[in-house]
Amino acid sequence: MQIRFYKYQGTGNDFVMIDNRTKTFPKEKTDIISQLCDRNFGIGADGIILLENDNSFDFRMIYYNADGTETFCGNGGRCAVAFAKQLKIIENNTKFIAVDGEHFATISNGIVSLKMIDVNEININDNSVFVYTGTQHHVEMVENLDNYPVFEKGKTIRYSYKEPGSNVNFVEQLNDKTFRVRTYEKGVENETLACGTGVTAVAIAMHKTKRTSANSIILPVEGGELKVSFTEKNGNYKDVYLTGPATFIFSGSITI
Repeated sequence: MQIRFYKYQGTGNDFVMIDNRTKTFPKEKTDIISQLCDRNFGIGADGIILLENDNSFDFRMIYYNADGTETFCGNGGRCAVAFAKQLKIIENNTKFIAVDGEHFATISNGIVSLKMIDVNEININDNSVFVYTGTQHHVEMVENLDNYPVFEKGKTIRYSYKEPGSNVNFVEQLNDKTFRVRTYEKGVENETLACGTGVTAVAIAMHKTKRTSANSIILPVEGGELKVSFTEKNGNYKDVYLTGPATFIFSGSITI
């Protein structure tokens, strides 16, 4: 079976995008998803995104990690919006549905601003914060992030949580509203160049622990820079937006 694919990246978080409105992709075969994501024997990506029709929304986004597990991905969501625009499904704004619920987004000059889910439960521990932003995130402050062993430490912490585990974000504060982030992602089982749900979790965690009073936070990642903004009232975070570039790289066909 031959499929048409499109490759996108959002601050280095890269995805294989597939127009699955005809429902022909065999998404129950997780080995195919892993094969497509393989950087040596496949196309290479952090995950696969299927775009499908939905009766109540502009489209449905289905995201799979490189290991075939389904979850939500913030940068993937932003790339899905850019992909939907390329397919002429949307113009400059959209409402779509994903595994964690509905999302609103706008796109202008390649910059996508994606509304994330509301965040009401934040668990503050002795040296970390746990936040669910569409998927699970551990947030931990460190020093000398450039030389921090993200893979080794991230892998250990990732498996310290009960199934399905947690993504792990290591954070270094640069100024009162800028926080640099490096992330170990479950499902990819490695450090990625960016994580949208991760920087969202970091921004909220930094505000909740009073490391910043800003409600618009800049988050440099290995692949570029993202911004997270929100409103907060009584510890509840709403109108949470993840903003950054979403870029088409190339397209092609592959036999699976």
